[in-house]
Amino acid sequence: MKNKLAFFKSIIKAKKIRQYYLLMLLFFTSYASAIPPNFTIKEIKFVSEGVSLAGTIFTPNNVQSAVVIVHGSGQEKRMINFAAILANNGIAVLTYDKRGVGESAGLYAGPEVGTNNVDFSNLNLLSLDASAAVNTLSKYLSNDQISIGLIGGSQAGWIIPLAAEKNNKVKFMTIFSGALITVKEQLRFQFYTDGDQNFWNTHSEEDARKHVFNDPDKYEFIDTNPNDVLSKLSIPGIWIFGGKDIQVPIKLSIEYLDILKSKGKLYEYKLFPNLGHNTAFSDSEEPMKDAINWIKNIDKLKNRK
Repeated sequence: MKNKLAFFKSIIKAKKIRQYYLLMLLFFTSYASAIPPNFTIKEIKFVSEGVSLAGTIFTPNNVQSAVVIVHGSGQEKRMINFAAILANNGIAVLTYDKRGVGESAGLYAGPEVGTNNVDFSNLNLLSLDASAAVNTLSKYLSNDQISIGLIGGSQAGWIIPLAAEKNNKVKFMTIFSGALITVKEQLRFQFYTDGDQNFWNTHSEEDARKHVFNDPDKYEFIDTNPNDVLSKLSIPGIWIFGGKDIQVPIKLSIEYLDILKSKGKLYEYKLFPNLGHNTAFSDSEEPMKDAINWIKNIDKLKNRK
């Protein structure tokens, strides 16, 4: 048990979490403050799997589309600044505190508290929360003509397809730095890079793939393969990657996307060669702009099929 807890605590170190949230806050504050708000907000609560979750709905003056923000792996509260950027661009948003965090009830699972948040049971539970949020936003908007999608990054790359499979109200997916490999494969890669920002200067793609496919797992849990679900979905999706990502092997993920695209899936990707894992929260505003433009043109994309 001690080894198991140590394993999960090593995935996300407290210092890195603080740095991540500081970067996110600085980025979105500087971005959002330059744009006067043209939306209203409403505090809400909704129930998912018997648990009350607390969130905020942002409603633009002129709603063009809508999204629910899906969390990454950390102890994340509602993402207010992220939502404000989207709402200022005509995208209605529901953002909520993850279960067991902030004003949301339930138990949070994650390495910060010594529990497993990458087992399929937890990812599936979080996808049920996202699906319930979609139902809540849909009911609030009361307009079937408004397309509702899911947006998020990192671990959300596994959760979003699971939620989309459950809920046919989900009409599109926008994913930042989400893996198209299994959870176990991603962890093998993450352990191999070990947080080294210069990893790609000293290692080859061949080196990375050898570890992804051959390294022994640290321990066993129920795995998740996003391609199993993505091969069944018929909605559009876009993935936004950073070429210097040391948590997700990007070239391998893109190869899987290309295979799905060759089978008629309406999946796209955008690669920013000089960015790392947190593409949405980088110094560059381009990833967010590309995501927003893609969402605002979603109806055209859906009509392509």
